[in-house]
Amino acid sequence: MTDLIMVRVTCPSQRVAEDIAEAVVEARLAACANISGQVSSTYRWKGVVEQAFEVELTLKTTESHWAAIEQLVAKKHPYDVPAIVALPCLQANALYETWVKENTDS
Repeated sequence: MTDLIMVRVTCPSQRVAEDIAEAVVEARLAACANISGQVSSTYRWKGVVEQAFEVELTLKTTESHWAAIEQLVAKKHPYDVPAIVALPCLQANALYETWVKENTDS
């Protein structure tokens, strides 16, 4: 088992995703950020079913950075309730895990 996690954040635009990605990597909270193409989201907000296009941001980091990432993303994100979700990495190749740890403050 590894202590690496992938943090997924849905963003309203490419620009928001880029701003968050740069801030998190610059702060050495994540070693890498991937921004995926537009996805269609359907969700309930204030009692109404809505649809919107969003961009997915994935941050590659360690569990020890979760709280700081959650706080930074919440501060920079324009949504009232941003989706910030950590997914465990069950396994990772040793060289990659070392690289992530070397490029964060782990």
